[in-house]
Amino acid sequence: MGMGNQPSSLQMCPRPYIHDQNSVSQIRSKKTMTPSNSCHLLVAQARINSPPVTRGDSFAWAARHLVAMALLGAVACAQAALPIGAVAPDFTAQAALAGKEFTFNLKQALGHGPVVLYFYPKSFTAGCTAEAHDFAEASARFEALGATLLGMSHDDIATQKDFSQRECRDKFAVAADADAKVLKQYDVALTVMPNTAARVSFVISPQGRILYEYDSMNPDQHVSNTLKALQDWRDLGKTH
Repeated sequence: MGMGNQPSSLQMCPRPYIHDQNSVSQIRSKKTMTPSNSCHLLVAQARINSPPVTRGDSFAWAARHLVAMALLGAVACAQAALPIGAVAPDFTAQAALAGKEFTFNLKQALGHGPVVLYFYPKSFTAGCTAEAHDFAEASARFEALGATLLGMSHDDIATQKDFSQRECRDKFAVAADADAKVLKQYDVALTVMPNTAARVSFVISPQGRILYEYDSMNPDQHVSNTLKALQDWRDLGKTH
């Protein structure tokens, strides 16, 4: 089956399909992330991060689009994250800051102030890279609010060391959840991809409880929302 006769089961996303990083940026600029836009964004990211496909290679074409559809289904089936007020599970993980590996422990970090822990699906994909850039640009604001910032995904530590330099721009640490243990403790695993995290951000109080949780595959509001949650917590007198 050639490109001109595409199977209807792969036409779940309205046309036009998205092919490049500029198109991803255009979708992200929309004020509202509709199901259609989310679908387009996932297809775009799947295409950007996969090898080129020749026109006659219908099997590869189908495989790439099925991956995008699986991601869309996974978003719809993500488990509910930990609720506000819940105890944040303690964990220890290998992390990287500015390319240097170290051991991160949540309880130890909370001894210095609140922690912003954000889970994301995969390093070096389009949405996760854009989100890392956003957090890097706002890192000084998190520091001013006394917060430790940590990203986490299922990637291995070698990948995170590279990601911490290239995309986190040496501004904050990212941890490797290679066995997917932590993302499951925080109930952010995607149901159909249980070793992959949804895009979920938490603000954790120094007392070890969830102050704020934001769950959206659109990366745009994670930084502003967590900053606001931190500021609100400070304004209320840091009582939780």
